Amino acid sequence: MSELEEEPAFEIAVVVPKRNVKAEDSSFDCVELLVREFRKVGFVVERVIGVADEFIKLAAALETLGRAAARLQIKKRTRIGVDLPFEWEEVEAFVRQPDGSLFSWSERFHCYQHLIYGIENKSRSAIILKHEGKELRWEVGECLLQKLEAEGIVKDVFPLHDEIKRKKLLHSWALHWRGFTDQPIDEIYSYFGTKIAVYFAFLGMYTKWLLFPALFGLMLQIIDFGSMQLLVLPIFFISITLWAIMFSQFWKRKNAALLARWQISYPVGADAGHKLLGMEWGSFQSPMEIIRKWGTDNTKEKEFFQRNEWFGRFMRFRNDALVILSIICLQLPFELAYAHTYEVMESDLMKFGLTAVYLFAIQYVTQIGGKISVGLIKHENNENKEKRADSLVYKVFGLYFMQSYIGIFYHALLHRSFLTLRQVLIQRLLVSEVLENLLENSLPYLKYSYKKYRLRRKRKCEKGSSTGKIQFTSRVEKEYLKPSYSASIGDELEDGLFDDFLELALQFGLIMMFACAFPLTFAFAFLNNITEIRTDAVKLLTMFRRPVPRAAATIGAWLNIFQFLVVMSICTNCALLAWLYDQEGKWKIEPGLAAILIMEHVLLLIKFGFSRFVPEEPAWVRANRVKNATQAQNMCSKQLLRTMSGGEKAFSEVKMSESGECN
Repeated sequence: MSELEEEPAFEIAVVVPKRNVKAEDSSFDCVELLVREFRKVGFVVERVIGVADEFIKLAAALETLGRAAARLQIKKRTRIGVDLPFEWEEVEAFVRQPDGSLFSWSERFHCYQHLIYGIENKSRSAIILKHEGKELRWEVGECLLQKLEAEGIVKDVFPLHDEIKRKKLLHSWALHWRGFTDQPIDEIYSYFGTKIAVYFAFLGMYTKWLLFPALFGLMLQIIDFGSMQLLVLPIFFISITLWAIMFSQFWKRKNAALLARWQISYPVGADAGHKLLGMEWGSFQSPMEIIRKWGTDNTKEKEFFQRNEWFGRFMRFRNDALVILSIICLQLPFELAYAHTYEVMESDLMKFGLTAVYLFAIQYVTQIGGKISVGLIKHENNENKEKRADSLVYKVFGLYFMQSYIGIFYHALLHRSFLTLRQVLIQRLLVSEVLENLLENSLPYLKYSYKKYRLRRKRKCEKGSSTGKIQFTSRVEKEYLKPSYSASIGDELEDGLFDDFLELALQFGLIMMFACAFPLTFAFAFLNNITEIRTDAVKLLTMFRRPVPRAAATIGAWLNIFQFLVVMSICTNCALLAWLYDQEGKWKIEPGLAAILIMEHVLLLIKFGFSRFVPEEPAWVRANRVKNATQAQNMCSKQLLRTMSGGEKAFSEVKMSESGECN
């Protein structure tokens, strides 16, 4: 059966309160009118009565979504490689997704949002609506769903899991342990969208690459090299530094290949044939628009853009400076005071109590820091939501970086003992990662169970009876009770991927910056990440609602954070090796110490020079992009010449519009 003939799946649910009394006149009832309007725009509607609420499930045929995409002017890849606004009548000209579908999950969700929130009062006068004896005034041109949300009649609108695709992913991905790091990335992209698919592609590649340092570290732990230990450790350090540098660069290549496979335009650089007249082909314009655009540029517009650009940069610099100063002046003394107090305490019970108080306090500090960062970002001139999210990641990661590593730095500087460092690293790795995995997989279930308990208790109190257990039979109601995939710092700019990426970044920093102290940490990280792939998959497929798709095409700020941690690891490991060689603490520049200093400078040069050696995208991706851009440029040039050769009509229109603007 082709996609045009397939019965559409229910992908969106609208939650309204369950009515106790049936409305006498349903023609002006809010919920009944909403259902009729949904059917008018082309939705397939199914109503489900739950324990406490009513659920309106929505599905859309391909033609309904296609016409919505055409109205939204969603740009899609055509067979000649150009991204053009979608047209339903020319559907065969557009390239399909890797799974054979016409639209990705992100595009479908965008179309659903447009259709749902596009229902307006198009009559000439206001309409009086009724709900539970209450009258509402639906004004002309007002969005019906937003009106009902403001009045509390619509309680929530959320995406639904596609049960067929969800079960297929459970068996081929979440429960498929034999594959280790193998994952159906194309199916993940089709079901969850770009951002989550890129995260799991990154996690899979990172875990696979961890196998080399894990085996190397395990060998160092098992074999006793004796006096050769002082030579083996620098070799290990150089190897894992080169490994980390290569990993970050080859990830960029893999990311570019994935985007090419998913037909997502993401400019890597301004190569020849990539831009025409200063515009990317992702924002293709008609010849008349080009003529108008280039005919209306003037000095005032340039001054406005320059002023806006530099003001935005100044605001970002100011906000970054405020966050850095706050971390140095407020958080750094707090972290150092905790580390020193923990060290001088003799009682293990008091140390445990101090750590409990510290962990409790630091959670509030991080939440406050996240809220302040969100407030600062609102005043920045970022290009889009993903740029604002990246700015938030940088600011909040500074808080986590300080609280995660300053204690280890303190122990290293104070004791200069590899044994002490190994004890701290084992504690951090085992305790933190085990607790993180337990919490992130148990908390969603506990929240879900608590919501069901409260709802059952509320319904029993309303009925005045304590006999009989209330059962939740509908799948849509169970999904409604599940928690959303949100970030610990709030879901205004970030979703749950913030916490997942944060966990990986902190782990990477821990194993890299102190690699010479305890090489076995790479083996712990490898085993943990194999488990992390499957537990994160189970979490997304069973414990959370289906996440709202995000359009980001890369891991964004997190890649820069990983690269920053590589630079930090070069410095910290050279310091650890210096402490190892300089056991007497005289700090003489002897041959061994001089070699470490030279090695540090060489590795830093390699780090910043390797990107010039390994290109950020594969040759076949670059060749396809240049070929498609050349075809598009030729097509645009011919169309522009035909428009220009049509006489003075086109240019006279432009001149008339310019004279009208001047007048």
